[in-house]
Amino acid sequence: MCITLSLSSKPCIGVCNGSLQLSKSMVTTARTKVITAPKRPNTFPGLTKQGISDIDLRVQEVVQRQSWTNSLVSEVNCRKSRFEPMFIDDAYDKCRNICAEYAKTFYLGTLLMTKERQKAIWAIYVWCRRTDELVDGPNAEYMSPAVLERWEERLQDIFEGRPYDMLDAALSDTVFNFPLDIKPFRDMIEGMRMDTRKSRYESFQELYLYCYYVAGTVGLMSVPVMGIAPESSVSAYTIYNAALYLGIGNQLTNILRDVGEDALRGRVYLPQDELAQFGLTDKDIFSRKVTDAWRDFMKEQIIRARSFFNLAEEGASQLDNDSRWPVWSSLMLYRKILDAIEDNDYDNLTKRAYVGRTKKLLTLPLAYTRALSKPSLYLR
Repeated sequence: MCITLSLSSKPCIGVCNGSLQLSKSMVTTARTKVITAPKRPNTFPGLTKQGISDIDLRVQEVVQRQSWTNSLVSEVNCRKSRFEPMFIDDAYDKCRNICAEYAKTFYLGTLLMTKERQKAIWAIYVWCRRTDELVDGPNAEYMSPAVLERWEERLQDIFEGRPYDMLDAALSDTVFNFPLDIKPFRDMIEGMRMDTRKSRYESFQELYLYCYYVAGTVGLMSVPVMGIAPESSVSAYTIYNAALYLGIGNQLTNILRDVGEDALRGRVYLPQDELAQFGLTDKDIFSRKVTDAWRDFMKEQIIRARSFFNLAEEGASQLDNDSRWPVWSSLMLYRKILDAIEDNDYDNLTKRAYVGRTKKLLTLPLAYTRALSKPSLYLR
């Protein structure tokens, strides 16, 4: 099944412009910091810390705007939807069906969430999938800067209550019901632009930025919907960072899993300077030969991906109780992909690591058990 996107001039579904307006006085300039990377062996000199203050600024801005919910969420939720009930129910049903078909394990985890959260997460998933398919989907050959510009215009229309189609309407309704900020969505589109311009990444700093755009943003989108446990005593900023780290860990795992497939498309999503430290070049990847140098390189890449999961784990139990299972499921299953790469003797050049159905099914009860854990009073 493929989702056909119509990017022609937009009609407007008959809805009112009931977008939430916030005064400029509520906006505080976010303070720029430098993200400290997860600790790992110093195999890669100079990469213990990443100077990516731009990322930190984005997180602070988003947390700040999406944390206004304490004073505004009751006002938002008491208003009626701008869509006819039957229409919007059908829209959410379409999102549910897409999520159930293409993200079966994640979909199963969402079934423990409240009805409103389920629908919102499905709508966000579908929008992210459609955005990714612009670059990697069946119609990717028609990709151009104009397509992404038009998609970003459609995003603005969604947030202003002017959806183009039913799937857009589901996200528009979600924006109406939850305090979602548009910035992570725009940043994901920027990640698609990056994918059309770049096929190499000179350093992990560059790769980290890409991972933030295409995957870390999903975590920032999801936290307002999943909610933070009332008994959690850690800052919202800490929990948002944990969600961002889960997205980055997932994307790094995708990259390590898909090295061989990406190479066939002429793409190398691995830091060039770190390849060089192990005496490797793109030619070694394109030759599809697993050498000792490649194994040593991959061991360190896996260590780093796992370290992001460790950081994400510390925030997973800070979410509302009914939202934790899909997060823990994702975290644990992606870790098993890294295990599978090791089981394949680090051959991700000719083999694609995957987690079999039996292992997935056995993981779900374990993830559920972890999801029952109460929020810690502090994070390590």
